[in-house]
Amino acid sequence: QVQLVESGGGSVQAGGSLRLSCAASGYTDSSNYMAWFRQAPGKEREGVAVIWIRGAWTTYADSVKGRFTISQDNAKNTVYLQMNSLKPEDTAMYYCAADKIGGNWYDYGAYKYWGQGTQVTVSS
Repeated sequence: QVQLVESGGGSVQAGGSLRLSCAASGYTDSSNYMAWFRQAPGKEREGVAVIWIRGAWTTYADSVKGRFTISQDNAKNTVYLQMNSLKPEDTAMYYCAADKIGGNWYDYGAYKYWGQGTQVTVSS
């Protein structure tokens, strides 16, 4: 049974930083991808960043490039999202996703497994 558990969300002021963690259990496909998505109230879930577990290749949504960094600790089966220079528009529920089964990396339907999410709130 694959389980993804996010943590690290919270409330910060604009310009601040947070680091999200996604701990994976029961998931050992190192040839695949893990990603972070976010969903703000009234908006669709959008891809934020993705990492190819085997080679550590990464890419980002334009809205977070230069501010967010996705990384992994294979020994801990954990993927991180370091978020710097946070803006109010980054406020959303952030989700971890794993096992890309098709489509583009930023497609909501491209992943088989999802976590429950962690809330990030950025105040101005």
